[in-house]
Amino acid sequence: MRVVRSSLGWRRLGVAAVALGLLVIAACDGSSGEPVTGEFSPASEASPSVPATTLSIVSPPNRATKVLTSAALSFATNATLGSVTLVGPGGKPVAGTFGGDRKTWIPSVQLAYNGTYKVTATAGNKTLTSSFTTMGRPDSITGADLYATDGQKVGVGLPIVVEFTRDIPRAQRAAVERRLFVTSTPAVEGSWHWFSGSEVHYRPKDYWPVGTKISIRLAVGGLPMGNGHYGKRDRFAHITVGRSLVSKVYNKDKRMYVYENGVLIRKFPISLGAAATPSSSGNLVAMQRDSVLTFDSGTFGVPADSPGGYREKVYWDVRYTWGGEFVHAAPWSVGSQGRRNVSHGCVNAAPVNAEWFYNATLIGDPIQIYGTGARVKPGDGWTDWEFSWPQYVAGSALHG
Repeated sequence: MRVVRSSLGWRRLGVAAVALGLLVIAACDGSSGEPVTGEFSPASEASPSVPATTLSIVSPPNRATKVLTSAALSFATNATLGSVTLVGPGGKPVAGTFGGDRKTWIPSVQLAYNGTYKVTATAGNKTLTSSFTTMGRPDSITGADLYATDGQKVGVGLPIVVEFTRDIPRAQRAAVERRLFVTSTPAVEGSWHWFSGSEVHYRPKDYWPVGTKISIRLAVGGLPMGNGHYGKRDRFAHITVGRSLVSKVYNKDKRMYVYENGVLIRKFPISLGAAATPSSSGNLVAMQRDSVLTFDSGTFGVPADSPGGYREKVYWDVRYTWGGEFVHAAPWSVGSQGRRNVSHGCVNAAPVNAEWFYNATLIGDPIQIYGTGARVKPGDGWTDWEFSWPQYVAGSALHG
């Protein structure tokens, strides 16, 4: 059976924030202000043989106004930037981190609207102070939804999925991608990939290592998103990769094989889609788990009271395509399981096997289906693993 998702019904939204750890954020500057070379103390004479330390703030300029609340601080120095402190309204300090070049400093949270901030930076024996004021609250905003929940345990195949509430113009996508941060322990190679103007995913080159800790920040609050819109707010999530559970479904022998950390722990007969409604082969992942759903053929144009129609409660449902394909319990097809395909496209299993699989599954667990004669369409589910690594990287606005 198939069931089609509603517009937001299947989303698992969470706090989050994302950024590509490989990238260094370009600084955002204010719309007005004057350059500053810095107010330095203490003053000292340069050694005849050693150039005097220089330090200046590039962005935002001193006394700038209408600075973006997504702004990063950028400095110029011939030494190593030692420290940066940022103090906001009410004397509240703002945490932050250095960019890879250690000449950029990125606030860890979105700055406040209409806020005045003081910057203090050091390099060598030089100290610089500066100040700026942020923009007012914008009228037009774009939200960002994250398919990850803070504290969630996930499967090794999980892509980090971000959906925006409106399309990001192509010319603005690189700037947006620079503000999507993902860091992991252990560190792994990864990339963003734009599936559409409103949907961008991040995945590692290979499946996540077992036990990986992932931090996500969508640092888009106050960021220009194109066409006069600004990001609504930052989102954050910290997630952990659990054990490796990879399921392989073969049409040839109509069986499902489940491997935990590379060891086969269970196999059972299944029935796939009949000739008129074939199942999708592909490298897919579990996107959603529900102990019971109502499957209604009317969601894809076949009335429940027509020939071939249905409306029925179905148990132990693990979704792997948006088009309505699940691994689920199918007591009505037990006699066909392992012998012939009779489903509407789903992976039918006996109730005892479906319940076991449901309980064993984490969101992001790989589900690999082979030999059905129909291939999953890109974007029908989290199809990130259908791409080779060069193909995936080519979908990045920065690297493609």
